[in-house]
Amino acid sequence: MKKSKFLSVVGIASLAAALLVGGCSQSSTQQGDKVELYMGYTSDPPTKKKMEEIIAKFEQSHPHIKIKTVTAPYEDFYQKLTTQIAAGNAPDIWQSDGTKVFGFAQRGAIRDITDYVTKEVNKDEVLGVEFNKDASGKYWGVPQGIQVGALFYNKDLFDKAGVAYPTADWTWDDLKAAAAKLTLDASGKNADDPAFDKNAVKQYGFTFFGSSRGAFNIMKAYGGGVLDPTMTQSIIDSPENKKAVEWMADGMKRKLFPNPAELKAFQSNFKVFLSGATAMQIDIYAATTSMNGAGLNYDVAPMPKGPDGKRFAPVIANSWVINKKAEEQKVKAAQEWITYWTTSDEAQKEWAEVGEAIPVKKSVANSEMFLNPSIKPDNKKVFLDSLDFAGTIDTNAVFAEWLKVVTDNLAELFMDKMSVDDYISKTDQGVQKVLDDFFKKQ
Repeated sequence: MKKSKFLSVVGIASLAAALLVGGCSQSSTQQGDKVELYMGYTSDPPTKKKMEEIIAKFEQSHPHIKIKTVTAPYEDFYQKLTTQIAAGNAPDIWQSDGTKVFGFAQRGAIRDITDYVTKEVNKDEVLGVEFNKDASGKYWGVPQGIQVGALFYNKDLFDKAGVAYPTADWTWDDLKAAAAKLTLDASGKNADDPAFDKNAVKQYGFTFFGSSRGAFNIMKAYGGGVLDPTMTQSIIDSPENKKAVEWMADGMKRKLFPNPAELKAFQSNFKVFLSGATAMQIDIYAATTSMNGAGLNYDVAPMPKGPDGKRFAPVIANSWVINKKAEEQKVKAAQEWITYWTTSDEAQKEWAEVGEAIPVKKSVANSEMFLNPSIKPDNKKVFLDSLDFAGTIDTNAVFAEWLKVVTDNLAELFMDKMSVDDYISKTDQGVQKVLDDFFKKQ
């Protein structure tokens, strides 16, 4: 994930210099007994500084390994990485956005590390390992930081409306009922009032958008989804998905949720909740940084249950992956780095202080340091508990392409330009075409 896109811009000149150094280092194999490991990761100034500190401590305890790095903000990093993979000079190991791991695997860019994971990684102590296992049982990465979704809610807006806070017992229908009471027009009437003016909404009850923050979560809770376990077949045309889409379309028509045009008025989808213009929003752990920075009085609750009691939380396991073309001694060095990252209390605690992600070492994630109630949200344990019913968002090599089909058609539906039945049919066909265009050529 883009870690809420809060990564700052690093100078292009600095990026070019780092890539030049990295390019030289990755071509070196071994100097005496010292292995040079070429590592890539996304960063902003705070995360770059912290990562450099952790690397320095790793090198002190692993004197036979020297790490050379290349780092940049999200978009710049992945644009360059794509070019490097094509040219055959990508880093030996890099921090992959969790939505990209299976894509790198399906395109043949990263190494199958099943043997290392099954023999060396303690799955009882490292969170999220299974989210990097494909349908055939192969592991392609080890978590670097976990993002899991929850229902964020503005306590001030709930208090003002006299609505009880969300609980673990909530269903999606409970959410919609609360959203109606929290949706207000310019005169202060809520959506349950017969005199409510749908053309003059000043506060929405609930906001959703995108992938991990969007419709996918509702479809999964209703028993549906987008892709089958192989990630090669669309499952959109199903009764479960139709019910979920009807639920969403109804909320849009009642103006309980902002439609795509209304979201654009805020210039950024994230500003709706941050500005106090919506009472609830699906978001991931990384969003707590911006929400705390905005001074919001908020908390989190588990994702609501679907009609059959099924609950689903989106998870994005940003992970360390190893270049398929990396030389063997560098593979071993990369595995030593991954082992250090996932087992070192010091490294995990220091990274947790940045607020970038949920620590992957379970004991650190459950520690008072991470769950600190003096820093919002109060109920951080919701994120950890949500891992019990969390799942990936059907990411694969053509994730961006099929997601565009899903979201473009949803926009048409939510703007009353398409019926629910047409949405289901058209989207199912469109997603399958994207899948076939890629996988049938492999």
